[in-house]
Amino acid sequence: MAIDSFSQHCRQEADTAALAQRFSEGLSQYLINNPSSHLNIALEGELGAGKTTFARYLIQGMGYVGRVKSPTYTLCEPYPLPLEARATDTKIGLTAHHFDLYRMHSPLEWQEAGFAEYFDVPGFCLIEWPEKAEGSLPQFDIQIELKPGHQEEERDIILTSCSTSGAQVLANLMPTSS
Repeated sequence: MAIDSFSQHCRQEADTAALAQRFSEGLSQYLINNPSSHLNIALEGELGAGKTTFARYLIQGMGYVGRVKSPTYTLCEPYPLPLEARATDTKIGLTAHHFDLYRMHSPLEWQEAGFAEYFDVPGFCLIEWPEKAEGSLPQFDIQIELKPGHQEEERDIILTSCSTSGAQVLANLMPTSS
């Protein structure tokens, strides 16, 4: 069963990490089953809402070992993902491209930066501040909105599918009933 939306209230960073880990498992499974596919994921929320924190836990949850840093100044950081199909022990070469468009002033800057080719390679693009390149980005498969709560590390996270592929990934967030 595909779902359109999933939300969770996270009281502390550990809750955010756990949700990003669950999401990474569903995303990994989708990419292993569809190794030539590409997904586009929007990360939305105000400054300080936890977008980069969520991205860090997501990318590390997919097996990347090393520092996951904010691409605020580089605009894009690529992360090779060591996914492996367990049934066949086949390694799958995928890349997560993490974008932070906060410093962009217009969609024209996005077009001139030459990042469009990253949206055709197997893996996914995770885009913080997608509204900065509005009208220039391909359609999103999943939208993740982070809303800060009353306490510093508290937030509400809403994941919404925008495509059939996105719905397949989000379906893995729901507990299975027996």
